[in-house]
Amino acid sequence: MTTGKKILAVDDEIFNLDILATYLREAGYDVATAEDGDVALAILEKDPHFDVIVLDRMMPRLNGLDVLKKLKADERFKSIPVVMQTAAASSRQIEEGIQAGVYYYLTKPYDERLLLSIVRAAVRDRLSQLEAIQQVAQQRRTLGLMEKSRFRFRTLEEANNLSYFIANCFPQPDVVVHGLGELMINAIEHGNLGISYDEKSELIYSAQWHEEVEKRLGMPQYREKYAVLEFTAAPDALTVKITDQGPGFDWQNYLDFSPDRAMDPHGRGIAVAKAKSFDAMEFIGSGNEVVCKVKR
Repeated sequence: MTTGKKILAVDDEIFNLDILATYLREAGYDVATAEDGDVALAILEKDPHFDVIVLDRMMPRLNGLDVLKKLKADERFKSIPVVMQTAAASSRQIEEGIQAGVYYYLTKPYDERLLLSIVRAAVRDRLSQLEAIQQVAQQRRTLGLMEKSRFRFRTLEEANNLSYFIANCFPQPDVVVHGLGELMINAIEHGNLGISYDEKSELIYSAQWHEEVEKRLGMPQYREKYAVLEFTAAPDALTVKITDQGPGFDWQNYLDFSPDRAMDPHGRGIAVAKAKSFDAMEFIGSGNEVVCKVKR
């Protein structure tokens, strides 16, 4: 059974490329392969509709970072998630990749379970991004100007729908919407439902994350917990404040994407929101309140 999702795998070592393609095809992905960066770019020129690119860092001629620069400079490809594969988990190499816009990493030799969990995470983020852009475009046609509003939400569906709606209040809704969604989901899963970082990792590895969130939402101790989103339009900035009913968390460690978490199947959302969605983002106190601003 195929997933219908397309992956471009790029590696100059044929043995590694064959292993990579085999794992991905057995998991149901439609896989195209390229033996170097030039071939990969040629494939994308003919067919830009890939969901994820798994890219080797060390290659002759065009290395992985060179290919990445070309991808990020092209509007057709810049939003496709890239999983960077490297022979060693070098912090310096990972930091270089993070600066270039890579948030997913694999080390060689491949661990099939980790490979598939990272690719699933990248695919999930890609689909979420595409859906958000589509929903924002539809709702923007009907939403008027808003100066102040307050909303309560408690489920993932409510968070997604509200992020699409509120994003339309911003000049670039497609830039803001992903960050809003990440922060709102964080308020539900980590804040109100108490799912820890390590618990989420295991839930993702076992493909049980969504089911666990729905299960906890139905438990008596969580049933009355909700989060609040407040939107304010001022002359100088548009502001969103998101507050949950949890005890907070060690938010300082998540404002920037760390090489230590590069191989994890999640843990990028807050850093990506800060880097790409808002001009300013600040967690207050224990971390159960976050304020995001976009300048006008």
